[in-house]
Amino acid sequence: MTAEIISIGDELLIGQTVNTNASWIGMECSLRGIRNNFVTVISDDEQAIRDAVGVAVKRSDIVFITGGLGPTKDDITKFTLADYFQTKLKCHEPTLKRIEAFFSSRNRPMLEANIRQADLPVDAVILDNIYGTAAGMWFEKEGCIVISMPGVPYEMKGIMLNEVFPRLVQKGNLVSLYHYTLMTQGIGESFLADKISNWEERVRNAGLGLAYLPSPGMVKLRLTSYEGAQRKNEIEKFFKELQDSFPRYVYGIQDESLSEVVGKLLMKNGSTLGSVESCTGGALAHSLISVPGSSEYFQGSLITYSNQLKVQLAGVVQDHISEYTAVSKVVVEEMAIYGRIKLGVDYCISTSGIAGPDGGTDEIPVGSVWVAVSDKNGVESHCFRFGDNRERNIQMTVLTALNMLRCRILGISFEKK
Repeated sequence: MTAEIISIGDELLIGQTVNTNASWIGMECSLRGIRNNFVTVISDDEQAIRDAVGVAVKRSDIVFITGGLGPTKDDITKFTLADYFQTKLKCHEPTLKRIEAFFSSRNRPMLEANIRQADLPVDAVILDNIYGTAAGMWFEKEGCIVISMPGVPYEMKGIMLNEVFPRLVQKGNLVSLYHYTLMTQGIGESFLADKISNWEERVRNAGLGLAYLPSPGMVKLRLTSYEGAQRKNEIEKFFKELQDSFPRYVYGIQDESLSEVVGKLLMKNGSTLGSVESCTGGALAHSLISVPGSSEYFQGSLITYSNQLKVQLAGVVQDHISEYTAVSKVVVEEMAIYGRIKLGVDYCISTSGIAGPDGGTDEIPVGSVWVAVSDKNGVESHCFRFGDNRERNIQMTVLTALNMLRCRILGISFEKK
């Protein structure tokens, strides 16, 4: 089946709001064998809505519409669709009762505008919204299904999962696909593709789909079975080959984060962790504590952004900063070694670099980062050149540091590429 998404909202057009709804719908559809071919973003304008829907119903099997179903005057999607599908609005009693219960449970008054949200198209299938007051609507025209939902992400997701997908399954319109994802860090997409070219050929000859999904600092490999989960074991065997061949890069499966992987290793070994951060400014600690239960192993962090605090808090020798600069092997290793002692932990990660966009020199350009990991057996450090984008440099430093720690714990050689 083919689908497209129509996202309604001036806030999307001007960049005030990121269109996360479209990406989520696209991803969920792909998991169910629905191929999304178009994403259209339009303003809260009657003619724009009519034009977009008119084009969509002629070229797609399903049209997902988000936005414009609120209680305010600029929310005109419901009225426009009722007119387009030549149907009238009438109070939908189950929706009205749900709206009344919604406001009653929150001890808030219900305005006339909220009551009017229960006026819904007579010829549409009404989709329950258990998280809000704007119901979804399901129309069918010329063999195309048109589904309108609120733009609030968690409300839209609730309708999709509780109403839309179950109905599509009942109609027999979904194909069962099976996706399995392998997570890699520290190797670019093109380099990875070159290393696994023979493996990739065997995967494709086996009739499996393969997708490279790159992002800063990492690449996901997604294998797809078009026959469903019955090929799960075969897919896992293919991925096991990569895990055994490239343990330095392969760290997890199914969108598992490096912080989660590291946390599990530390918990298994009963080990503790701390960090001494300069260029990452606490981003590493934030990534670690985002995992539930991280207090069992993560003890804390020293944010030593200035050279003065590197000396006072982390125990770095002042003369070493003067001689080698703060972005150096000597200094980052001292941060990790003395930080481990001061924090009283089994492992300590340290970071020092030039995130940018300014501050670089010919000798140490923007994007230069040193990362070190220390434990009772010593310290290991590596220098990286990430690029000239500050946000990506910080993100890539965090991922690289966590992967260095993972390799250190597992005894895997970490050679900078």
